[in-house]
Amino acid sequence: MSTHYEVLGVNKDATGEEIKKAYRKLARKLHPDVNPGDDASEQFKLVTRAYEVLSDTEKRANYDATGNENGTGQQGFGGGGGFGGGFGDIFEQFFGGGQAQGPASRVQRGRDALITATIDLADAVAGTVYPLEMETAVTCTTCEGSCCRPGTSPVTCTICHGAGQVQRPVRSFLGQMMTVETCAACRGFGTTIPDPCIDCSGQGRIRERISKQLKVPAGVASGTRIHLANQGEAGPGGGPNGDLYVEIEVRRHKVFEREGVDLHARMNVPMTAAALGADLKLETFDGEQTIEVESGAQSGDTVRLSGYGVPRLRGGKRGDIIVHLHVETPTKVDAAQRELLEQLAKLRGEEFAEGRMENSGGMFSRLRGKLGNLGS
Repeated sequence: MSTHYEVLGVNKDATGEEIKKAYRKLARKLHPDVNPGDDASEQFKLVTRAYEVLSDTEKRANYDATGNENGTGQQGFGGGGGFGGGFGDIFEQFFGGGQAQGPASRVQRGRDALITATIDLADAVAGTVYPLEMETAVTCTTCEGSCCRPGTSPVTCTICHGAGQVQRPVRSFLGQMMTVETCAACRGFGTTIPDPCIDCSGQGRIRERISKQLKVPAGVASGTRIHLANQGEAGPGGGPNGDLYVEIEVRRHKVFEREGVDLHARMNVPMTAAALGADLKLETFDGEQTIEVESGAQSGDTVRLSGYGVPRLRGGKRGDIIVHLHVETPTKVDAAQRELLEQLAKLRGEEFAEGRMENSGGMFSRLRGKLGNLGS
C-alpha cells in the first residue's frame, strides 16, 4: 500500500507549502466535477485523505513515527466508512453542502406538548376525570391545512422550477465549480403560495384554547405521565398532531402521607384510652373506619387497616393504611383529676416511682461487668 507521501508525490521531508501545492494539482485533475470516472473518484479520496493527515502537524508526526495515522501499528483510514470526518469536511467545501435532495414538504408533524395536572390524594386513590385547559396549535378550519385561501392552490416556483434548490457557480482554487443551496424564493418547498389563507397567514394552523377531559386512573402518583397520542400540537401545512403528555402532581393531604401504595396517618390517643383500650374512629377515602386500640398501647405502636390504601396502578391488591399511635400525657390537671391520679399511683405502687433503665446489653451493661471484675 502506498504511503501518503507517495500518494501526493512528495518527499518525506516536504514542507507544508509543498504538500498543499501537490494536493491542489492532483485535486484539479481528479475532482469528480472534472473527472467523473470511478477510478478518479477513488484516487481523489486517497489524495484528500493523505492531505488531511500530512497538513496537520500532530497527525503527520504520529504518521511518521508509527507508519500509520492512528498509532495502532495498522494502516487504515479510521471509522466512518473508511475516510473519517476530515474528508467529508473537505468534500463539503467543494460541493457547498452536498448534492440536491429535492423539495421539502410543507406538511410536518406537530410538536409534542407537556402540561401538568394537579389533583387531590382522594382522586389518586379513586381515579377521576380531570378537565384540561390548554392553548395549542390546531389545524386551520378555513383552509383545512392547505395554507392557501379557499379556491386557490400552491404554484410551482419559477426560480427553482419545483426543485427546491438552485445551483450557482463559485470560484475556488480548483477553478469554477457548482454549489447547491436552498432556493430563497420558495424556501426549499418547490412551490409558492401567492394567495395565502388570511386566518392562518399561510401556516395551515392557528393558536386556539381548547378543553379536554383527561381520564386519570386510580393509583397515579406525583411524576406519573399520561401519554395521549396525536393530541399535541397540529403540524404545519396540515401535518399530523404531535403527542400530549400530562404529568400528574398530587397535592399533600392534611391527614395521610403516601409511601408507595400505603398511606400513613398519626393518631393522638388519650392516656386513659391507651391504658384501658378503646375503639377510635378514622375517616378514610372509603368512609369511616374503626381503629382498635388495645389496652396498654404505647406511643409508636401501629394499627394496620388492610386494603384501604392506594390501588396499584396496573391492577392488583390495594395497599394499607398504617396508623401510628401517639399517647398523649395530660399537661394540665385539676384538683379532682390529680386526686384520682394519685389514687391510681398508690394502687399501682408508683407514688414514689423511680425511673427504670432497660437492660439492652449495650455499653452500660458492659461497663457494669468491667467494674464488677475490678472489685473482685
